[in-house]
Amino acid sequence: MIDDFGESEVPEGAAVFPLIPPELGVHPLLLAVLHAAVFLSGSDDEVVHPDAAEEALQYVAEYLQRLDGEPLNRVREDLACMIAFAKEEKWPKQLTRVLQGFLKDFGVEKDDA
Repeated sequence: MIDDFGESEVPEGAAVFPLIPPELGVHPLLLAVLHAAVFLSGSDDEVVHPDAAEEALQYVAEYLQRLDGEPLNRVREDLACMIAFAKEEKWPKQLTRVLQGFLKDFGVEKDDA
């Protein structure tokens, strides 16, 4: 699967997040989780079975909720860096919102209300 990366057509309805350049210094594991989460949550039902995606995303959320201290601060900094990059590159607002709401959407941070 990895060997064929980039050589096949992405099916219509697959949610794919833009490539983040290494120069931004964003932690690779955060990028992997972000790309997987976008694919699972945003792809059409014909591409990803919705119940399977939901179950996988629940586990992703549980693992992300374990973040605290310096690792959580690093994630916040990396997300801020990606948000600034997205705005600079004039990404669609929907993609920027994914980054802005990532920690809340996965239950890592709660609303202040």
